[in-house]
Amino acid sequence: MTKRILVLLGHPDGRPERFGNALATAYAEAATAAGHMVRRINLADVDTPFVEGQWEFESPPPPHIVAVQEDILWAEHIVLLFPLWLGATPARLKALLEQVFRAGFGFTVGPKGWSSKLKGRSARLVVTMGMPAFVFRLVFGSHGLLALDTGVLRLAGLSPVRKSVIGGVEAIGPKARLGWLAKMRRLGKLGV
Repeated sequence: MTKRILVLLGHPDGRPERFGNALATAYAEAATAAGHMVRRINLADVDTPFVEGQWEFESPPPPHIVAVQEDILWAEHIVLLFPLWLGATPARLKALLEQVFRAGFGFTVGPKGWSSKLKGRSARLVVTMGMPAFVFRLVFGSHGLLALDTGVLRLAGLSPVRKSVIGGVEAIGPKARLGWLAKMRRLGKLGV
């Protein structure tokens, strides 16, 4: 069964030699080869100003952010790849998410709770980091992923949200990097 997949590379550095770029490309190419329809967004290519206040968050976003929202609405599965910086997403990726989720896109919160608007979609978070993955999970409780998973994606109705955590990325060596690229190709082929 083919899917509509959005691959969002959330690294502010768009140089092609970045490992995150290789992971995103491996996933996207394998998904396309398997017959899935794929769109890709590179954070480095998107003008992403910071939201200045509640008034701005409640107002409609600019047209280039509306284009990102349209890609999200088009997608059945969203793959978000990013490096862990200071325990969380890079500031520019957080800024993009704040821009995208403006004016009630994705969810609204009111006196009767929240209303999810992106139900029926799934997601995969792929995070790279310098620390070992087990330290991130056991010592830090995966907080950088949980904030994005629970506080944004699940709040908007995406489920399931699967995670791939690549720890010690600077030290894993060529063999392990090839293993991760192969895994991204397998996931892309399956569209998960």
